[in-house]
Amino acid sequence: MDKELLIALQASLGITLRDPTLLETAMTHRSAAHEGRAARRGHRSVDNERMEFLGDAVLSLCVSELLWKRLPQAREGELTRLRAAVVNETALARLGTALGIGDTLRLGRGEARTGGRTKPSLLADALEATLAAVYLDGGLDAARAVVDRLLTPEIDAALTRATPDLDDKTRLQELLQARHTLTPRYEVVRAEGPDHHRTWEVEMIADPFLRTRGVGTSKKRAEQAAAGEALRLLTGGADANLTRTGTGDDPSD
Repeated sequence: MDKELLIALQASLGITLRDPTLLETAMTHRSAAHEGRAARRGHRSVDNERMEFLGDAVLSLCVSELLWKRLPQAREGELTRLRAAVVNETALARLGTALGIGDTLRLGRGEARTGGRTKPSLLADALEATLAAVYLDGGLDAARAVVDRLLTPEIDAALTRATPDLDDKTRLQELLQARHTLTPRYEVVRAEGPDHHRTWEVEMIADPFLRTRGVGTSKKRAEQAAAGEALRLLTGGADANLTRTGTGDDPSD
């Protein structure tokens, strides 16, 4: 197995394992293990299936804990649905690809020829096995830190999808409270023009890291515009340290 790829994978995870052989096992698919046994009679080569079993439990626990802490008012059914939206083959395979797990996997020749490095099931299983390696090497706190780093964007996205009918101010408040325990506030920057055609500019403030502005033909529309711009910054990966201005053009009052 390419040692440089294992080192790069650890860097992507933000960790350095004390026992890197655990990660080697996590990256060994059963197809490679079977070929190794056939080539060397009597030699037992270990695959990642047992680690996948353990990693699945570690992942479920860590994500459940994150959701439980972030959503203190949520009931069991809602928490279960959100966990399923975060912990699924599609999401885990996408994360595995981003981390470089596909390139690092040790596969048998047949599995490699049939596109095993891009198969969602193999990538998801290997990511779970990787979390087992982290847990076995550094304990639950180490696993928590990795899951928090990797899955927080997925949790944020799931929370946003779960409330599609809420207005931008409500969605922003829920997201900021869940992610940063912050409540946004709104301040009028200016109001210009006659009463029948007034333009409002409002600033949304979520100290210490985010300020956005919105413009509209009513205070409410300006607030919604500022909240919408903040949501775009928070969910779109933009630099949230900059003050941005949005325009409120919702015809509703």
